[in-house]
Amino acid sequence: MKAIYNKLMVGLSCCLLIGLISCDKDFEEINRNPNSPEMVSASLLLPNIIRNAANETAGKAWGLGNVVMQYTAKIQFTSEDRYNWGPEGNPYSIYYNSLRDVNNVIEISGETGQNNYVGVAMVLKSLMYAFMTDAYGDLPYTEAVNAKGGINYPKFDRQEVIYDGIIADLEQANELLGSSTESIEGDILFQGDIMKWKKLANSLRLRALMRISDRKDPSSAMLSIVSNPTQFPIFESNDDNAALQHLQDVPNQHDLFTTRSGSFDEYRLSTTIETYLKDMNDNRLYAYFQPTNNSGAGLLGDHEDYAGVPNGLADENAVGYSPSGDPTKGGSNYISRVGVFFSCLTCSDFASPIGYQSIFMTYSELQFILAEALEKEYIDMGDAATYYDNGIKASFDYYESRLRVANLGAIADVLQPEESYFSQNSVVYSGSKEEKLQKIGTQKWLSLFFTGLEGWFDWRRTGIPEIKPGPAAFISTVPVRFMYPTGVQALNRQNYQDAVAAQGEDRITTRVWWDVE
Repeated sequence: MKAIYNKLMVGLSCCLLIGLISCDKDFEEINRNPNSPEMVSASLLLPNIIRNAANETAGKAWGLGNVVMQYTAKIQFTSEDRYNWGPEGNPYSIYYNSLRDVNNVIEISGETGQNNYVGVAMVLKSLMYAFMTDAYGDLPYTEAVNAKGGINYPKFDRQEVIYDGIIADLEQANELLGSSTESIEGDILFQGDIMKWKKLANSLRLRALMRISDRKDPSSAMLSIVSNPTQFPIFESNDDNAALQHLQDVPNQHDLFTTRSGSFDEYRLSTTIETYLKDMNDNRLYAYFQPTNNSGAGLLGDHEDYAGVPNGLADENAVGYSPSGDPTKGGSNYISRVGVFFSCLTCSDFASPIGYQSIFMTYSELQFILAEALEKEYIDMGDAATYYDNGIKASFDYYESRLRVANLGAIADVLQPEESYFSQNSVVYSGSKEEKLQKIGTQKWLSLFFTGLEGWFDWRRTGIPEIKPGPAAFISTVPVRFMYPTGVQALNRQNYQDAVAAQGEDRITTRVWWDVE
């Protein structure tokens, strides 16, 4: 009996062993979910990458960029306006999450020879890294988003290394784009137009070269681009602008369209930009801002119907500020809101979900870059005055066309400047080299309203125009970087400490590498 039992157990063990071997052999196949693909196509990844990048760029413009560059000022919860900035988690976390998908696009498309997708991904990678390094300084770059390769705690690279990589990637993207035949699906920025991606790659490269121009002579690289438009096409008109077009339907309207009115109303016309616009009789005032409620002007008024508030006031002083100095005529009804063009649905009957675009880079900005490059003799092609005038006209033209898209023809009809605008002493392209550079910087600053953090990045390089901290500011200088997020400080501490030791204290007053005093 015992012998029979043992034989049965041996047989059963063999069966179990065979079964286990069989299960192990087919384990991956059996446990693969046919309804959950392990590899996502580049065309499915691309829309979210573009949308996330655009939303973060626009969000940072609204919440911080417009304020620190004194396009807008806050009348409530004024901490940002007083430079009470703590560790900033975004764009760090949002962009690094998106960069994982960018890497996937590059890997997937590279394996199949789809160079157009790789080129687009490299442009987006460069755009996001430039934004982040201009904000924070040194960052994880060469070891970043490589958890699959076993790197969970990436080192921080110096900003010089990051910019070398950005410029090289943009040059390679230009070479890759158009070298294969696949059409780009999921491209919500340029609808698969390869030439527009090439133009963005080369225009971004000119921006990057100008950004680091106080550290590295950009002449040779800039001249190689502008002297060979066939090989290195750049923006030629507003039609080439890298600006995400929003849609009528939820959730594709622009972000401010669905915000609450209280949040929208916190931000008002800054007296800094008000002074420049009014002194130059600049009608972009009508697009950027609204007449005060007290003026009774409604949708469109005369320049005197617009009034601003100084930046950097304490909460109790900002909320009751009186532009006229009369304490009985103070408060929100006497201060201009941000333009109805950007307005939320509950803020105005004229609000449009599609007029405003989230801007990465414009033809206007590029023209000012070329004007500066020629004035500084980085390039020797073209005419600085022509580039400068083109930049101004392109800015006015852009807002006129977008106002018409938003059914705001009444504002669009009066936006374009008179010819006398260009002959004013403060505008006409004349004077010494320093005076011309001052005019380029001022007009560029005016045109960069609501363009991510680009106005702030460029101001840190040029110091144009003069921006002064407000009377209740927590520090005596304008911030020049973001502090690293608290999560990075805690979870990647050793590399964070190494970065701080190399770059300088993790403070908003510590200059990044390219920001030379």
